[in-house]
Amino acid sequence: MEAVVIDAGSKLLKAGTAVPDQAPPMIIPTQMKRMLEEGSAADSPVVEDFTVDPVVRGCIKDWDAMEDLLQYVLYTGLEWEEGNEGQVLFTDPLFTPKAVKEQLVQLMFETFNVSGFYASEQAVLSLYAVGRISGCTVDIGHGKIDIAPVLEGAVQQISSKRFEIGGLDLTKLLAQELAKSNPTVNLNISDVEKIKEKYSCCAEDEFAYRKTQETNEIEQHTLPDGQVISIGKERYTIGEALFQPVILGLEAHGIVEQLVRCISTVSSDNHRQLLENTVLCGGITAMPGFEDRFQKEAGLCSSAIRPSLVKPPEYMPDKLTEFSAWVGGAILAKVVFPQNQHVTKGEYDETGPSVVHRKCF
Repeated sequence: MEAVVIDAGSKLLKAGTAVPDQAPPMIIPTQMKRMLEEGSAADSPVVEDFTVDPVVRGCIKDWDAMEDLLQYVLYTGLEWEEGNEGQVLFTDPLFTPKAVKEQLVQLMFETFNVSGFYASEQAVLSLYAVGRISGCTVDIGHGKIDIAPVLEGAVQQISSKRFEIGGLDLTKLLAQELAKSNPTVNLNISDVEKIKEKYSCCAEDEFAYRKTQETNEIEQHTLPDGQVISIGKERYTIGEALFQPVILGLEAHGIVEQLVRCISTVSSDNHRQLLENTVLCGGITAMPGFEDRFQKEAGLCSSAIRPSLVKPPEYMPDKLTEFSAWVGGAILAKVVFPQNQHVTKGEYDETGPSVVHRKCF
């Protein structure tokens, strides 16, 4: 039985057997609806949807919900059979607390009875996906932005940086901007998320962005409930906020300058190797114009060595930036499990959850 790779993000969970040159067969929302037990709503005439987020800003927060989600993924989605469970590799977000790592390995062995477990950091895996073991990842997720320099397969933790903003915050920003120009339209956040994915794009530079704020190119978009919304200059807001965080109300440098500042704290001998192997991750980075803007800003940055982006190999699946950590996990699973580098059931039973710090990450 092939090992299963699971990448559980704040918005989407990617899962499937380890086939490195294919997209993950399961890409499902991480958010869940809590179903009321039969009869519990008998006395209540109004029952509202109750949603649960197992993963918040990259970290597992609701373990009961996570267990339910994994139960569905492994036994229904991937058709595991109880009593014949296989091996699992998890992708691990930057700065995951030790206690969370231990709780995850405990859940997998004691609840799901896996035969083997491994985990590796998302930044390392995203580099593996493009054929690198050293470089720097810029990961714009749903709940956070991580910048992580990696040398010879090891994340440089001291030089890495997390920003507690992400795609969700950008969606909320877009909702505010759309509300200003469409005051009579009732928008919900899921509608705005779809608008963001369909219409958002990135201006060529700051001057081009200012020009977009003066033009009146409008598109009409019909919402599922029949309301019609006008979308114009707002489509450029999301991309620009990543290069000008002041739009989000943050006193911070843009994403390229933040990358350069992170790498400046690593030994200068490694600056070129890191900057010239920069990898973008996350669905937002696939928006039209983002890569070009990133490269243009890189040419203007304060570093003597300019960041440059690594292009994925041609044989890799389309939209790799959206699931590069999963693909890297599939590559790694082909090595660690056959070579017995993973945590076995025997090792877990002998040592307990702390074995994960010795064998993984």
